[in-house]
Amino acid sequence: MYLEKINSPKDIKSFSLEQLEILADEIRSGILNRVSNRGGHVGPNLGITEATIALNYVFDAPEDKFVFDVSHQIYPHKMLTGRAFGYTDKARFGEVSGYSSPLESSVYDCFEIGHTSTSVSLATGLQKARDIQGGKENIIAIIGDGSLSGGEAFEGLDTASELNTNIIIVVNDNEMSIAENHGGLYSNLRLLRETKGLAELNFFKTFGFEYMYVEEGNDIGHLIAAFKSVKDTPHPTVVHIHTEKGHGYLPATENKEAWHWHMPFDISTGELKNTGGGEYMPALLGEWLREEIKRDPKLVCIAAGVPASIGFGPKEREAAGRQFIDVGIAEEQAVAMASGMAKGGVRPVFSTHATFIQRTYDQLAQDLCVNGNPAVINVIGASIFGMSDFTHICFFDIPMLSHIPNLVYLAPTTYEELIAMESWAIRQEKYSVAIRVPECDVAHSDEDYDTDYSELDRFKMTRRGKDVAIIAVGDFYQKGENVVNMLEEYGIDATLINPRYLTGVDSEMLDSLKADHRLVVTIEDGCTDGGFGERIAGFYGATDMKTLHFGVKKALYDRYDVNELMRDNHLTDEQIVADIKEII
Repeated sequence: MYLEKINSPKDIKSFSLEQLEILADEIRSGILNRVSNRGGHVGPNLGITEATIALNYVFDAPEDKFVFDVSHQIYPHKMLTGRAFGYTDKARFGEVSGYSSPLESSVYDCFEIGHTSTSVSLATGLQKARDIQGGKENIIAIIGDGSLSGGEAFEGLDTASELNTNIIIVVNDNEMSIAENHGGLYSNLRLLRETKGLAELNFFKTFGFEYMYVEEGNDIGHLIAAFKSVKDTPHPTVVHIHTEKGHGYLPATENKEAWHWHMPFDISTGELKNTGGGEYMPALLGEWLREEIKRDPKLVCIAAGVPASIGFGPKEREAAGRQFIDVGIAEEQAVAMASGMAKGGVRPVFSTHATFIQRTYDQLAQDLCVNGNPAVINVIGASIFGMSDFTHICFFDIPMLSHIPNLVYLAPTTYEELIAMESWAIRQEKYSVAIRVPECDVAHSDEDYDTDYSELDRFKMTRRGKDVAIIAVGDFYQKGENVVNMLEEYGIDATLINPRYLTGVDSEMLDSLKADHRLVVTIEDGCTDGGFGERIAGFYGATDMKTLHFGVKKALYDRYDVNELMRDNHLTDEQIVADIKEII
């Protein structure tokens, strides 16, 4: 094998074209070895293998700088920069993340990158720094066609052009985002592909870029020739390469959307190794929304590049017709559009992951909540049980969203409460509403949940005790139940409260606890700094009431073990009970 002897890109400089093609096959095998056992991004990495080899063959990393957008296509680069063991040696998979990371390789990975549309903007910073310091290195940004739909990509292109110095932007056009592309830009990309880059109408040229098109984006020889022709260029340049997503693995080319990211599978068949089973709350919500669309012609479901995350696959999108829209990787657009839809008299519901909702703070605060328009935002994966990669942590949503004025943030505890809140939020016309969709094990209840949440900040006391009150938030309500039951074994008759609202406090209920309670405990599936518990502690600050709040300390965690995370933050049922007993 060539791959096992490669420690840096310099090791491939003397390779013949035939050797480079063999290396591409080995890299592709490494990708499949890792993702078939561990899961990960399949199609993007398979599709950019040849381009990555050609880039590292022509340019001189680490002197020349590569910035990979979103990192969905960084596996081949990692294999050529001393980390092949993370793909060939099953025992060492955990040593390499799925994303660009200077913590792994400060030499070859310039930035921690896990969100999309950022590479060109980051690269312009390197471009400007080089120019200020008189450097001569090439700055290369690699961005997929899907990532071009994000606003930051446009801002980066705008700045790169005006700097008017060396920057090479490789547009990896595989005709896909995670699902299909959306937006007017893509008609021009299609025109450029159809005309082999010769169309007079050229999006990139309108910015002032020099432009080159490579139809054979999975041919190493053609790619090497193209990259050699632009190396050391003094001008901003776009190299537009046409690749095949999933190239070299039939299941991934036949169903590109499903194989963008994949759970572990059998390489020979493409079948899942473990079908899992059990219910998943976002999927259940998506199923309900698809049925609700049929009942309510004014309901419109909005996605931003990840429609399948809430159950809108290709068939479901087609069935929904004009009542579904995917705006591409443009969460800011989704929120502002939802506000406009609500103003126009329809009922918009935008669903996306907590880690991606971070991009929308200004639109939530200004475009939506300042205007008070009744749109619904479903926040998915907001939990320590959600995504755990360094760049994709999903449990900072409560500090972020609960402090936006004029926003009602709800935290259902069960599927039935989720649907009750969702149904109310869609039909009411008074509030901007966000709903924290439970992420851990799906809980059900035959409780008769409220159908109207218009009287804001009214907590629900589900068990009345004394001395200790447990306020358990959202999908940690069941943890609160466990804690109450365990305390009962020690003779402590605790009160249990479902707060439901994350954007305010029930002053009347909290005041009532002062009569016969000494300790109020909050348990939340999220960050404690700026979180729900701090709001409760602040309410009792000038009183004799003691408070304890349980959650996760503010930090950037990477690929954490959720059980270890809970132990480290005193979040196990036993630790919570022990801490309560110590105070009581």
